[in-house]
Amino acid sequence: MDTDTAMRRAIELSRAVLGTTSPNPPVGAVVLDRDGEPVGEGATAPPGGPHAEVAALRQAGTRAYGGTLVCTLEPCNHVGRTGPCSAAIAEAGIARVAFGCADPTELAGGGAEVLGAAGLEVEGGVLADEVAHGPLEAWLHVQHTGRPFVTWKYAATLDGRSAAADGSSRWITGEPARADVHRLRSEVDAVVVGVGTVLADDPQLTVRPDPGHQPLRVVLDSEGRTPTGARVRDDAAPTLILTATDVPRHDPAAVLDDLGQRGIVSVLLEGGPTVAAAFLRAGLVDRVIGYVAPALLGAGPPALADLGVGTINDAVRLRLCEVSQVGDDVRLTLRRA
Repeated sequence: MDTDTAMRRAIELSRAVLGTTSPNPPVGAVVLDRDGEPVGEGATAPPGGPHAEVAALRQAGTRAYGGTLVCTLEPCNHVGRTGPCSAAIAEAGIARVAFGCADPTELAGGGAEVLGAAGLEVEGGVLADEVAHGPLEAWLHVQHTGRPFVTWKYAATLDGRSAAADGSSRWITGEPARADVHRLRSEVDAVVVGVGTVLADDPQLTVRPDPGHQPLRVVLDSEGRTPTGARVRDDAAPTLILTATDVPRHDPAAVLDDLGQRGIVSVLLEGGPTVAAAFLRAGLVDRVIGYVAPALLGAGPPALADLGVGTINDAVRLRLCEVSQVGDDVRLTLRRA
C-alpha cells in the first residue's frame, strides 16, 4: 500500500468517529510494515481514550518496527489525559511518519520536529487538501477562528419552498435524503433550531437508528416558549434551551460563543428560515447542504427569510463543491465563496 492509499484509508477511519471525539480532533492512522503492508489502524477514541496513532500502533504490535505510520494530523507532542503520540511512535520503532495537516495548536504542535530530531523520516502535507476538507475540517476551523463550524442544512422544492401554503412539510424529500440527514446529525456535536421549529413541527432532532451517541439538541428560545412536553425535552439525547438570559436575542455570534465554551466543535443548523437568515446575515455559516426535491408548490414559506439583499451585487455568493443524487432528490454541498 502506498502512502496516498494509506492516507485515504486514514481519512475513512477518521470519518467513522466524527461526532464522538470533541473537543479532540477526529484523527485516523494506519501503520504499514517494512514491506508497505497495512498491519494496524485506528481512530481517535472519545476524550480520555487513546489517540489514533496509539490505537494503530497497538494493533500493529512488533510489526510496526521499521515501518511507516500515516496519520491525518501531525502527531501530538502534548501530555494531557494521555501521553504524547510522538513519544509512542518513536518507542515503537517506526522509521517514517507521513501526515496530512500540521497541528496548529501551541499546546500539542511540534510533534514532527520531535520525531525528526529522534531520527525518523517525517513527511507533512500528504493529501493535505483532502485531509483539511475532510473530517478534520470543523476542528481545524475552530483552531483558526475560535468558533464552532456551522453547517446550514435545508430541504426545499425546486422552487425553493420549505412547506406548502397550509404549512404542511412532511415530506418534501424522500426517505434516502432523510436518512442522509440522520448521518449528518451523527457527525456533529450539536443540532440547533429556533423555538418556531419546535412549535410548528415538534421534531425530536435525534439520530435514528441510535449509533450510540447523540448530538446536543439546542433550542434558541429567547422567551422560554418550548413546551414542557416537547419531544426535544425527552431523554433520547441531551438538550440545551438557550433563553435571552443565556444569550442576547437574535445574536448568532453569542450562541456560537456559548457553544464553543461547552466544547462544541461542529454545529448543524436545522432551524427554519428565520434562524438560517440570522446566521447567514452574520456571516456565520461555513457550509450549506441543500436537499432539493423534484417538486413544485408555487406558494408557501421559502426555505430562507429576508437577508436584507436589495440588489444582485449584494447576493450571498457560495462555491459549489459537490452535487449528488440521493434517491429522487439532489444534494448540493456549498461553502462560502
